[in-house]
Amino acid sequence: MGGMDSRTMRNARSDQWAESVVRPRTAALHMAVHKRLVLGFALSIVTLITVTGVAVLLSLRVEDCGGPNGAGPRAQPGRGNGSRRGEGDQEVLPWRKSRLPTGLLPRHYDLALDVHMDNFTFTGEVSIQLECVNATKYIVLHADRLEVSSVSVWSGSSASRSTNRGVGGAVRVLRHFTVPANQMYVLALHRELRPMRTYRMNISFQAVIENDLLGFFRSSYLLNQEKRYLAVTQFSPVHARKAFPCFDEPVFKATFSLSLRHDPEYTSLSNMPVESSSLAEQDGWLTNRFAPTPRMSTYYLAWSVCNFTYRETHTDTGVIVRLYARPDAISSGAGDYALQITRKLLAFYQQYFNVQYSLPKLDLLAVPKHPYAAMENWGLSVFVEQKLLLDAEVSSSSYQMELTMVVVHEICHQWFGDLVTPVWWEDVWLKEGFAHFFEYVGTDFLFPKWNMEKQRFLTDVLHEVMLLDGLSSSHPISQEVAEATDIDRVFDLIAYKKGAALIRMLANVMGQQLFQRGLNDYLITHMYSNAGRNDLWNKLTQAMQSAGRDIDVREMMDRWTLQMGYPVVTISRSQSDELLNSDIIISQEHFLYSQETGPKNDSYQWLVPLTVAMGNVTGISQESLIWINNKTESHRLGEMDDDSWLLGNIDQTGYYRVNYDLNNWRLLTQQLQTNHQIISVGNRAGLIDDAFNLARAGLLPQDIPLQMIGYLPSEHSFLPWHAASRVLYQLDKLLDRTDHYTLFSDYVLQQVSSRYHRMGWPSPVTTATVMQASYQTEELQRELIMLACSFGNKQCHRQAVTLISDWISSNKNRIPPNVRDMVYCTGVSLMDEDVWEFIWMKFHSSRAVSEKKVLLEALTCSDNSFLLNRLLNLSLSSELVPEQDLIDVIIHVGRNPRGRHLAWGFFRDKWSVLNARYGEALFLNSKLIGGVTEYLNTEDELNELKEFHASEGGGPAMSRALEVVEGNVRWHRLHQRNLYQWLRKANDNTANGYSG
Repeated sequence: MGGMDSRTMRNARSDQWAESVVRPRTAALHMAVHKRLVLGFALSIVTLITVTGVAVLLSLRVEDCGGPNGAGPRAQPGRGNGSRRGEGDQEVLPWRKSRLPTGLLPRHYDLALDVHMDNFTFTGEVSIQLECVNATKYIVLHADRLEVSSVSVWSGSSASRSTNRGVGGAVRVLRHFTVPANQMYVLALHRELRPMRTYRMNISFQAVIENDLLGFFRSSYLLNQEKRYLAVTQFSPVHARKAFPCFDEPVFKATFSLSLRHDPEYTSLSNMPVESSSLAEQDGWLTNRFAPTPRMSTYYLAWSVCNFTYRETHTDTGVIVRLYARPDAISSGAGDYALQITRKLLAFYQQYFNVQYSLPKLDLLAVPKHPYAAMENWGLSVFVEQKLLLDAEVSSSSYQMELTMVVVHEICHQWFGDLVTPVWWEDVWLKEGFAHFFEYVGTDFLFPKWNMEKQRFLTDVLHEVMLLDGLSSSHPISQEVAEATDIDRVFDLIAYKKGAALIRMLANVMGQQLFQRGLNDYLITHMYSNAGRNDLWNKLTQAMQSAGRDIDVREMMDRWTLQMGYPVVTISRSQSDELLNSDIIISQEHFLYSQETGPKNDSYQWLVPLTVAMGNVTGISQESLIWINNKTESHRLGEMDDDSWLLGNIDQTGYYRVNYDLNNWRLLTQQLQTNHQIISVGNRAGLIDDAFNLARAGLLPQDIPLQMIGYLPSEHSFLPWHAASRVLYQLDKLLDRTDHYTLFSDYVLQQVSSRYHRMGWPSPVTTATVMQASYQTEELQRELIMLACSFGNKQCHRQAVTLISDWISSNKNRIPPNVRDMVYCTGVSLMDEDVWEFIWMKFHSSRAVSEKKVLLEALTCSDNSFLLNRLLNLSLSSELVPEQDLIDVIIHVGRNPRGRHLAWGFFRDKWSVLNARYGEALFLNSKLIGGVTEYLNTEDELNELKEFHASEGGGPAMSRALEVVEGNVRWHRLHQRNLYQWLRKANDNTANGYSG
């Protein structure tokens, strides 16, 4: 793989050196012979033995300290100790461990950098104040890709921020060397550092401002056709060490004083406000000194050198909020929306958590390229442009909603993450799960009519993560992280979305008031420090006990966080003569899509807060909460007649699927067709999602979910349609290359057509904004148009072609923003090559970031293999397509039935390039692997994937992809025939009540 060979060679050389110094007796013998010759054999045999012993000890110390020229022995990867620290950290060769020893604690960093934007390099000096906890002769910290030029260590009580030297004098450094395997830097000292004393370590270094989106990296943009550059940091999770030597683990919190020196044509930003500025007389360069930060982890330190402009606002408590972006974006007002909602969100979170925002300012920085949607650096949050800048005239409401939620997420992190930080990466969900949950809570605060937490959360979080967590290759939300290379894998949808779903479930069990009380106590207790999951459980348990509710939150939640997956809870009426008809039987088992082949873990049990209600055509009873702790239990509800049905997981607040006996499924389907409003909108969406996924796992006949969506022509609400479209698109990708595909597409169109024609198209003159009260109506209209065009409605195709043709002929885009993505895609797929070229041209000329994204994705919709291949190859050039967008191009080509084999072939051919470019960037590599493989579904494609996996690896993401494709192939073998048999009958007789 790219970039690995040179590291392997360096490690091999240092390992050979390490082996050579393990034989000290050879060196000792040479020294003894030399000494006898010098003294003319005048020394006695006793003296000879003494000298030999001393030489052996010195030689042994050479192994500890490193070899000639500062080279060090190659660190052997060892087992990490998770978040648990023992007292044996200061053993011989501490750099051989995967985690830093805890004998020295950083208290304050003074960091000064000279940033050279002309040749993309920087030089730096860092002075770190250290507190010694355990005696040690080694200072071990992190450094990666840094060229160190000098080091020094000083002792004494005055080793403080004001001076780089302590009155106690210098501590001699015997050796200093890098350990590439662990990205560590080691200083071996002449004498031990003593406990309860302070020291100061100074390191001078230099490095390159990289072009790979991690550490301190560079980016560019065009302004008036002139290329401009900026440099910005991305340190999470383990990349601060690429920018300066540091103790780069979350628990090593410290304060930071930063000074940036650069050409005065640039502006510099950091976490804190500028404390002082000065211009050098010699070269005219500007030095900005920033105020000291609060105690925080290294990965939240941030800075940028750019020539952006800004707009600002203020909160009622005096916090200055600024949004920095390209000058043309600022002047056009593209940042105004995000700036205003940020001001409101700071006030919301302060009130919700009852904890004030800790810093005097918060800057939002919009950069042209970034490995993630955003990064929540304390006081300087960095966003990729398309997640922060908004052009209201061309942006759809969906785009605006996504932007809103990204901002809500990052502002939440200023408390959950920045103020209180997880102890170690195994509990990264403690910050990411909370921030993802509050995306919906915070957005509801901004726009209450959207009903995000009670509705959109279900389809976009709960249903989505259950797809991933239903695989046998899933993992617990809290998982041991032993090696630095393991850290990347914990940043996945399990941490974000399952974390959010579990927090939502717990919040509903506790109730809003107690939940907020527990969070406030947690934040107050651990502010400016670190906390683990048990710290949170303790505070939430105390909140429950304060209200007289004896629930041990840790006992409940450990079942959900320390074991993978989730249960399917089956509810059925009792058939026993010994039980009354008011009794129900409830069972739980581990849900897996591979039910037929396992490996299902029968030992898994959860403490399930099951909410259940009874209903019939006249109404529904009040829900009951039943705690399920065993594999099978019986419970008594009210009297039920033969027409009564049971409904579980009311409003889908729980993280589990619900199955019923076939008669209950029949009664629920009849209820939806008769009067669907008896069942809440959340449960209507949940029934659709559960039914389709239970059928996919082989736990329900394939016709049950298809019968259920027969009620949709009478459905007026967006959420059930959105839930249906998600599962229908998944089924569509399984079937879209089969011989009888039209049976399926025709059936879907039967359900869609009548509601689609009633809703119609938005007016070309409408300018949609997220502020409109009609948001839900606009989203339903968009969903129906998308379904109609995707499944081949002729009128929908004609309308799209007409709108594209009008744009081309008039060169004036009157296509409503909310449907531009569908119109562009449909036009590219149905019209000739000239339309593709027109869209490609518009992609390059558009300055609106939201519009560029839609245009680029539309290019992947072509039926022309030549154009798709051309797009894939052109996308490799970052001059033509932004680096972070290449992944979306490959994935979207793979979703196109005509492009699936092209994307899969391109992925394999360019794997070394892609892995070198995105391999370190957390989500990106996993997103690419999953996206390009999830719709492969033939035996040949499965075999190709197995061969690729065997030869190239790919880590957990590739193992997960293999399981998904195996499941696709298995579904075809077991269920495709039955599904098509039922569809033939349904399409032959549409009056049978199964379709609208």
